[in-house]
Amino acid sequence: MTADSGDELALLPRLAQLGTAMNRGRLAQQATEATGLALDRPAMTILLTLAMAGSPLRVGEIADRMQVVGPHVTRQVQALEHRGLVRRVTDPNDRRASLIEPTDTGAEAANRYTSTVADWFRTAIANWSPEDRTELNRLLTKLTDDLTTSLTQDDTH
Repeated sequence: MTADSGDELALLPRLAQLGTAMNRGRLAQQATEATGLALDRPAMTILLTLAMAGSPLRVGEIADRMQVVGPHVTRQVQALEHRGLVRRVTDPNDRRASLIEPTDTGAEAANRYTSTVADWFRTAIANWSPEDRTELNRLLTKLTDDLTTSLTQDDTH
């Protein structure tokens, strides 16, 4: 442990608290209810992953982005497909493979979810200065990118 490691250790409870607020608290429940669909967290995460991707993804790509194993995603995708929330499309680069994309209904559900979260977040930082908002965005982007890179490197070693 380095001399300045206390700074990082002091962040851990805050990061855990933020994660809980975002994923397990009333926010996630309210956002899921806003979709108008009875979806569990993994199904909603797949819809959000697909909606944010901006283009269809392979099951393996969804799993990588969610940092879970492929079979888990395959089962969830099949259930979402059965409900008409996602569909398979042919991969233009490999006609033997299929990609997954949200249907209009799935995309609308993801949009309602993200709108609810964005409204909550907007309210939480409503009194912040524009500079503080910009700094928060910069630092969260940097932290997310660095953590994702580190996790990816750990997975390949």
